[in-house]
Amino acid sequence: MNNNKATEIKLFSLKSIPMRTFHMTWFAFFLAFFGWFGIAPLMAIVREDLILTQVQIGNTIIASVAITVIVRMLIGPLCDRIGPRKVYTWLLIVGSLPVMGIGLANSYTTFLIFRLAIGAIGASFVITQHHTSLMFAPNCIGTANATTAGWGNMGGGVTQMVMPLIFTAFLLMGVDKFMGWRLAMIVPGFALFLTGIAYYYITNDTPAGNYSNFPTDKDKLQIKSVSLMNYTQVIKDYRVWALFVIYAACFGVELTINNIAALYYRDHFQLSLGSAGLIAGLFGTMNIFARSVGGFFSDYSAKNYGLRGRVIFLFIVLLGEGIMLMVFSQMQVLIYAVGTMIVFSLFVQMAEGATFGIVPFINKKALGTVAGIVGAGGNAGAVAAGFLFRSEHISTSHALLFLSVMVIVASFATLLIRFSPATQTAEREAFEAALIERRLKEDTGNLSS
Repeated sequence: MNNNKATEIKLFSLKSIPMRTFHMTWFAFFLAFFGWFGIAPLMAIVREDLILTQVQIGNTIIASVAITVIVRMLIGPLCDRIGPRKVYTWLLIVGSLPVMGIGLANSYTTFLIFRLAIGAIGASFVITQHHTSLMFAPNCIGTANATTAGWGNMGGGVTQMVMPLIFTAFLLMGVDKFMGWRLAMIVPGFALFLTGIAYYYITNDTPAGNYSNFPTDKDKLQIKSVSLMNYTQVIKDYRVWALFVIYAACFGVELTINNIAALYYRDHFQLSLGSAGLIAGLFGTMNIFARSVGGFFSDYSAKNYGLRGRVIFLFIVLLGEGIMLMVFSQMQVLIYAVGTMIVFSLFVQMAEGATFGIVPFINKKALGTVAGIVGAGGNAGAVAAGFLFRSEHISTSHALLFLSVMVIVASFATLLIRFSPATQTAEREAFEAALIERRLKEDTGNLSS
């Protein structure tokens, strides 16, 4: 069977450990994203306050995602060793400090340092995917991973809309605009701190309990052997690095758009701070369903075509993302730009969901490590893209066009993702076993009622 893993997603139930963890993981990631990109929609005010040049703004954007590459690499193995519950708790609590503290920045240098420090909370994604993967069976793992990540990513869109409102609220209290952006950042930071404490008490590491108190010595030895395994095999697996590139081309693009969208709409279409933030927020809020759709169709493809079906679907949506980004980059009329951005966003987030519909099947004994490396790829992609938007010699529209070509090229990395016949057979059997277990539970529930 599936070791007490959930075989279905009951959104409105908090009775089971998997569903309590499901809701805590996406909410924690949502707030992490909110704190991570909370300053982005206020950058027009920060630029004026600290007198930042385009190059300096580009450097801060790169800093906000660069450190996450390293932290994601480290946090995956840490989850394998001590469990996602403790790791998430400490990341949220410690990460809340630079979010609240960025208001103390009084120069380009100090602002850059704070943005670099804040970027560490972006590693929360790896814990979200690792924790969700431990809770759900193969028949719904793609949908579960995609939904927790997607609803978390939605924080990047909501922050574009909400932070200008929080900023305005402080202005209405009589605070000047340069103090307003500083005070506004305390709100997401404080929320992160409280959520870190709640995460420790509400969740477990696995459906069977926490890593630190498994009931038998056998369980403890099994966890220890996994924790201390040689991760060299993961690093040598070319499929992991293919997914690294693929995730760079989808999540890396999303991070980039989250950072530059508000400024792009403000400067390119001469919109107000609030209007630019509202439109930019539409890109991220598509996560409320788009990434879940990607995970759902990844699971559906697996039902009909096995693991190969998951890979083919990933190729289709990633190629579609590149094409739609190319179209978006050429839009000169606001309504057309918004429309194409929404369709482009749909493909971006479906590609993300489809990527992590494959990750749990690469190496189950080092799931955290695989998730950490692939997740780091997203930030590596954002760092690479950041250099495009940093240049004063390339317009934002041209940078988006160049980026679209890179995404199209990256889509062909899916050709490298292959599974042995034995693995495909084993996973198909596990998938069917999960479906049978789900039907048995449904039948038992119907009889008891």
